[in-house]
Amino acid sequence: MNTVIENSALRSLLERLHASSDTQDREIAAYYKAGAERPTGFEQEGSAGREFWRDKFVALERDKAEFIYALCRAMRARRIVEAGTSFGVSTLYLAAALRDNGGGLVTTCDIEESKAEVARGHFAEVGLSDLIDLRVGDVRHTLRDIDEPVDLLVLDIWAPITADIIALIGPHVRTGGVVVADNITARRDRYAGLIAYLADCSNGFTTQTLAFEGGLELAVKTQGA
Repeated sequence: MNTVIENSALRSLLERLHASSDTQDREIAAYYKAGAERPTGFEQEGSAGREFWRDKFVALERDKAEFIYALCRAMRARRIVEAGTSFGVSTLYLAAALRDNGGGLVTTCDIEESKAEVARGHFAEVGLSDLIDLRVGDVRHTLRDIDEPVDLLVLDIWAPITADIIALIGPHVRTGGVVVADNITARRDRYAGLIAYLADCSNGFTTQTLAFEGGLELAVKTQGA
């Protein structure tokens, strides 16, 4: 059975994408240091913030992506929802896990059509397109038709929007399903809505912050909400 490590075409693509993402880290750090913020994704077209992020990967680091791949394999995940596609780095790991699990679907969404087009090319390059439903637009609308049980919800998007997404998708995460949110420690004040939802016992989640760089929140649905 191929895995994300053993598949040579996928491994080569991921190496290339991670390298490209890594080269942007210094520029992004300087952007934040200057007091700028990642936009909501709904800023006016042509605004300085939106233009800055248009060509940025904003991708999961390799160790986080490999962890999520392994998590999907352990869960035997079949149904995944991802908020924040960018150029499709994490989506490739998720789809590869589904492929290695025997099939399934990743529904993923991004606001930028230009990024989505590049991501589609990446998916096709390694033969994973049939496992991915890529949607373009405001995730608070494009994901509204998700009503079947979800094994895994991945949140790698502008922090305040995560509160809206968890309210939308959280009830559909199956018992034993998982929610993962990136950079929960680095920008914790901006995740207040998400944190409050996961901490509310009536929603059925048990949650902890894993010690990856920037923090990675891992919430398990331990009881039906």
